[in-house]
Amino acid sequence: MPTLTSILASHHDGSRSIGETIAAVYRRLRAHGDPALFIGLKPEAEALAEAERLQAEGPQGRELWGVPVAVKDNIDVAGLPTTAACPAYAYTPERDAGAVARLKAAGAIVIGKTNLDQFATGLNGTRSPYGVPRNALRADLVPGGSSSGSASAVAAGIVPVALGTDTAGSGRVPAGLQNLVGLKPSPGLVPTSGVVPACRTLDCVSVFALTVEDAWLALQVVAGPDAGDPFSRPVPLGRLGACPPHLRLGVPCERDLDFAGDGAAQASFARAVAQARDLGAEIAPIEMTPFYEVARLLYDGPWVAERRLAIRDLLARDPEAILPVIRAVIAGKPMPDAAAAFAARYRLAELALAARAALKGLDALMVPTAPRPVTLAEMAADPIGANSMLGRYTNFVNLLDLCALAVPAGLAADGTASGVTFIAPSGYDAALAGIGSAFHAAAALPLGATGAPHPGSPVPPAAAAPGTVEIAVVGAHLSGMPLNGELTALGGSFLRATTTTADYRLFALPGGPPARPGLLRVRPGEGAAIALEVWSLPVAGFGAFVAGIPAPLGIGTLALADGTRVKGFLCEAAATDGARDVTDLGGWRAFVTAQASAA
Repeated sequence: MPTLTSILASHHDGSRSIGETIAAVYRRLRAHGDPALFIGLKPEAEALAEAERLQAEGPQGRELWGVPVAVKDNIDVAGLPTTAACPAYAYTPERDAGAVARLKAAGAIVIGKTNLDQFATGLNGTRSPYGVPRNALRADLVPGGSSSGSASAVAAGIVPVALGTDTAGSGRVPAGLQNLVGLKPSPGLVPTSGVVPACRTLDCVSVFALTVEDAWLALQVVAGPDAGDPFSRPVPLGRLGACPPHLRLGVPCERDLDFAGDGAAQASFARAVAQARDLGAEIAPIEMTPFYEVARLLYDGPWVAERRLAIRDLLARDPEAILPVIRAVIAGKPMPDAAAAFAARYRLAELALAARAALKGLDALMVPTAPRPVTLAEMAADPIGANSMLGRYTNFVNLLDLCALAVPAGLAADGTASGVTFIAPSGYDAALAGIGSAFHAAAALPLGATGAPHPGSPVPPAAAAPGTVEIAVVGAHLSGMPLNGELTALGGSFLRATTTTADYRLFALPGGPPARPGLLRVRPGEGAAIALEVWSLPVAGFGAFVAGIPAPLGIGTLALADGTRVKGFLCEAAATDGARDVTDLGGWRAFVTAQASAA
């Protein structure tokens, strides 16, 4: 199966028609022979007619012109039944969900509705009356859930991209178990209007794809506030940039890692940590206690009552229509009273403070996506325990208002996959994409279960995209430095590392500790080239960033050695009186290193 990016290229250069792409999807689906993959499938003739119309109209700026997509069957697609994997719950919507409407407006063709764990309650993919979608890598393993069909359809090469949902890991665990990219955006970034709720305050629409670049392209299409969705919100998206040259990644400390006795999975994560180091990352072990306690709140606290709210009418009317394991999870114990619900919220707020402290100074947290693969037999023998194990590294993310990106990390000869997930605060989606893209390319794994090679890292962007502003940073906002998070939180993306022209001087301004950098332009021949990084910021983010810059620093226009001129930090000349001149060190990072060595 070609990637989304290659499909678009073939449509635009005319080497393949949209109709040929769609016909190939249905051929692959028939050859794959998995009746549990889709719950509802668009008739091929109807999809081909849609392809013919789009071909005749031309791209018209559509970002996904003629791209086939699959949609999880708890997300509304007009004219196709929504079942949430429960026949008694089924209805046929007249309107598309917000995310689906955006896909269609961008020229995508929805092929059908994919299978899932009933009411999106599960992480294993076996809880459906419509059967178990086959793990595309190995048929005796669970596919992962709850977005099982969406993940299997992409991994098998049926479609290049699919929508899932993710409340507690449903958009990440299936990706980890099937060698895929699973992008779980910041909560509220993608509208959930037209999505059957699991926990409405936590639900996210997620994206499965073969590469990070493909997932990011789909995210750009579906992201953005929806005036009709009270749970959507403006979140800075930024753009997919290059991986910064200096990263600080947190990983669970040794005692907080659990691979459920699987030595191969443990070794795979150790190799992933080594690979991150090879990419230039500094690894910082952190304690996961607050994160794991948050995860326990999800199923021991009031959020189970929120799951019951979504199906309470069906539960009262026809409880036998709901699978026994789903009834046990959602209605198997007394619901918390109002006082207990508030107590849980208070405890979550306390734990969120501890989690933010643990993440401070990190570019991302890197965890195993799931402890280990699980066989169908193991899941049948222990449906609750095995399912809970799969969510060890995922359950806490949405409760803590974090974004996450699952990427492949290993593919063993026996067909078992392992993955890692990068996690960061809300709004850091672009930063995670840059990290994940570099990591996935370096892993050099085939795509999904297709056997196709990874296309390699694209050429890093050298300039800001339309709607963004280039800004040069020289001090504590450099990648891996203490204030870099201010850039990434505003949707910033790393573009390139370079230097100024040779007519600047760098000072360590008094007033610390820590000392602050001051960059001053001087006469030709009196300065030197100073190392810096160029980042891009969305226009709104640039304004917010500049508004927070304290005197004597300001933003001016810097001349760079690569011949460009960009906005960047400058210092008032008067502030350098009595300041230490550190120009001879060539940059602020070298100064910080020298200071640390001297101490």
